[in-house]
Formats: sequence, C-alpha cells, structure tokens
Amino acid sequence: MNKSIDYNEKLHFHFHPKQGWINDPNGLVFFKNYYHVFYQHEPDSERPWFEPRHWGHARTKDFLEWEELPVALYPDAKFDHEGCWSGTAIVKDDVLYLFYASLYGEDKKQTISIAYSKDGIYFEKYAGNPVIDGFPPQGSKDFRDPAVWQQDGKFYCVIASAHVQSGTGRLLLYVSENLFDWEYHSIFYEWENCVYTECPSVIPMGDKLLVSASICPTGGKPYFRLLYGPFENEHFSAEHTACLDNGPDQYAGQMFRDPDGRVILISWFPGWDYWNYASKDIGCMSAAREVKFENGFFTLFPVKEYQHLLKEEDPCVKCTESGFIVERTGREALVYEGAVEDLKILRDAYVAEIFVNGGRETYTVLL
Repeated sequence: MNKSIDYNEKLHFHFHPKQGWINDPNGLVFFKNYYHVFYQHEPDSERPWFEPRHWGHARTKDFLEWEELPVALYPDAKFDHEGCWSGTAIVKDDVLYLFYASLYGEDKKQTISIAYSKDGIYFEKYAGNPVIDGFPPQGSKDFRDPAVWQQDGKFYCVIASAHVQSGTGRLLLYVSENLFDWEYHSIFYEWENCVYTECPSVIPMGDKLLVSASICPTGGKPYFRLLYGPFENEHFSAEHTACLDNGPDQYAGQMFRDPDGRVILISWFPGWDYWNYASKDIGCMSAAREVKFENGFFTLFPVKEYQHLLKEEDPCVKCTESGFIVERTGREALVYEGAVEDLKILRDAYVAEIFVNGGRETYTVLL
C-alpha cells in the first residue's frame, strides 16, 4: 500500500458516515429545504454482511456541508428482518415516501415495502407492507431496488430483476393510482446475456424518459448505464445510451430532479472490490453530478456548488502526449488515451473525480 495515501483521512465534501459500512445511494430527494441522501448501511460493522442492511441518512443544503441524521430504516419488522435494501423516494402531498426492497424469511424473499415521514427524519412503515409480495413469472427471485415516479396522473415503479430462462436482466413495470396498490403491467426494458439488473432510477425529461441502471452481465463485471428514449405502451425504448462514468471505482448511481430542474446523479464510491481495503470502510458518496442530454450527447459534470473546487491539474493526474494517467495504489493505473480539450479534477483526499471535455467522459478513482 502506498504510504502517501492515508485511507483514514477525513473526507471534506464527500459524505461518509461517522462509523459503519456504506454502499448504494438510496432515496435521493429534495424535501423540506434539504437535499436528502439515504444509503445502504451497516451501522455497527465496517465490513459488509455482518448485519442486515439499514437505510442510513444524511442531508445537506449545498453538497459541501453534511449533517448525518438518525438511521431512517431499521430491519425490525417481520417483512424486512433480513434487510432493508435499496430503493427510491417520492414526495406526495408534502409527505416523503421511501420505497425499498424488504427481505424476510429463511430464503430472504425479496419484496417491496413503503415507509413515510412528514418531517423527513423519522419514518413509519406502512401497515400493509409488503405492497408487492414477490415477483411475477416474468421476473426472478432477484427482485429489488424499486424506482418510483409520477407521470400522466399515475404512479409507476420499475423493479430490478431477471429472467433466468432467457438469460436476460429486466426492469419490470408496475402501476398504481395511489402509491399503495400496485399491479404488474409489463417488461419495461431488458438486457440480453445478463444475470440481473440493480439500482434503477427514472426521470421524466420532456416527452421521454431518462433511465439509469446497474447491469450485471453473464460472466462479466457489473457496469452502469444511462438511457434516454420514449415510453410508449408501457415499454421503454432506448434511443441513446451512454456509460459516462467509466469508473473504475464507482457503482450503483441513482438520479433525482431538484427544484431548479437539475437532474443530479450520485454514486457509491469505490464499489465492491474494496470491502476490506483498509482498517475502516473507505466508502462514501460521490460528488453530486448534473446529468444533461443536449444535441444527442450526455454530459456528467459537478453541480455548480463545487465549481470553486475544480482544478485543471493535480499531482494525481499525469498528462501525456496522448491523454493522461492516474496511478492507483497497488493496482493497475487508469490510462486515458484521446483528445483532451478540457480537463477538470475534483480531488478530496483519496478520491479523485475527473471530467473530460466538459463531462463527455467521467472517471471516478480511488487513489
């Protein structure tokens, strides 16, 4: 391990809990004048899988100063005693609703449940949970990470799943009139040669949808995708796709829209490869990045709140004639080859986020 990198160094503006394991961002939302970030959490362990997942919780007004709040969801009900896994949030009638994957039973059956709050801090679980108690024939036992949105007077929810017989990863579409009673309608989208999908989010953008998902291909390494296209006859078609954040040290990005209309993406840093990398968990949330789709191209760039922190050079990035190199401690270097017309670096202790050519390409790196 490179002695010049201190993985216990305090991060300045990337959120990290005071103690415990952190992974996927959940329930990203603006509510009661704060940006809220929930996250997968084991509050009493620095390593994963030592206790069932909770939903940790933090809030901020500017993405720079963070307030860690009490744990939002404990796995303390008969329908979620094996874990409160990932999901999303939606605001209705000034009430904040959390949709999450609720696991129960010896086989850790994956179902969908709801919790709600009027103050955005203390949550009550819906008495009718789980609201979706198991997968349809078009899915599989991998049935989790509900992504909820409202459109055309209805509520929609896509659930990450798979279809074993066809070897496809799927997003399954459910529809509701009231947030609590859900019916399965269709296969929203699918990927071939895939074990399952994870952590989707869906944002209406004009007359089309912006969709994000993490894909677990058969025999390959999981990857993150953004997709944009029409939603017709309860099926999504991807007219444009992009990776944007090429990692290599991030996973499970989730999007939300803020009151200014910005579509903001936050991911988990650095991903599953580093669960035992230092004496304490080094995981954190990425910086908040704004997603734009203009002139047929996606860009991903830090929100304006970070602009004063962006640099054009940093010791961790070595420019070359053909691009740049980022050395990673004890691991293969990140080598970028291509035209670099603009380079912005957001550095916070052992975290480096690198934005190439206005955010056409992004790299999130554990140094």
